Amino acid sequence: MAIEVVPGWMTELEPEDVSFIRNFILASGSLKEIAHQYDVTYPTVRLRLDRLIQKIRISQEKENDPYVALIKRLAVNEKLDFDTAKILITEYRKTRKEE
Repeated sequence: MAIEVVPGWMTELEPEDVSFIRNFILASGSLKEIAHQYDVTYPTVRLRLDRLIQKIRISQEKENDPYVALIKRLAVNEKLDFDTAKILITEYRKTRKEE
């Protein structure tokens, strides 16, 4: 049975993220096994998994507020530092409350 409708959060992922998820599932969720497969340390795999989790959560938030989701996505992808992202989101929310 093929998936007829791909969830929105999956369409936002990079191909290497989808590959990581596939390998993670095939390794029965073993971060140690994934570290071995990718020839990296356990903390590196943990960081990659944490970023992937953040991407999925941000994708879900996009429906509520696309601007905030964009800022968070830029921060997760290291295009924008987290302190600047926090400032932008805080100021944006202040202006939304004033409207």
